[in-house]
Amino acid sequence: QVQLVESGGGLVQPGGSLRLSCAASGFTFSRYGMSWYRQAPGKERELVGGISSVGAKYADSVKGRFTISRDNAKNTVYLQMNNLKPEDTAVYYCNALGVVRGTRDYGMDYWGKGTLVTVSS
Repeated sequence: QVQLVESGGGLVQPGGSLRLSCAASGFTFSRYGMSWYRQAPGKERELVGGISSVGAKYADSVKGRFTISRDNAKNTVYLQMNNLKPEDTAVYYCNALGVVRGTRDYGMDYWGKGTLVTVSS
């Protein structure tokens, strides 16, 4: 059974930091590009950034503040968020997309249920 379980969300003051984790199970983690998305109240879900074998990319709104990393031995992807701003308040979702051609994983797309991050004083 495929699972993506996010953790680490919570309430933090502006300027603070949080580290989100996404633990994956039920699929071959190394064959997947991993991404973080977020959805703020009343807004559409947006891409925060993603990581693959060639590196990580970020949305302009978080570049220089957020860092995505992955540990293939632990089947886990992380989102380190620094210098948080009130506009970062959102539910953060983990996404896995199969990227290795020629495997049954190619094109498979999985989502976690999300973790809430609230940035407020």
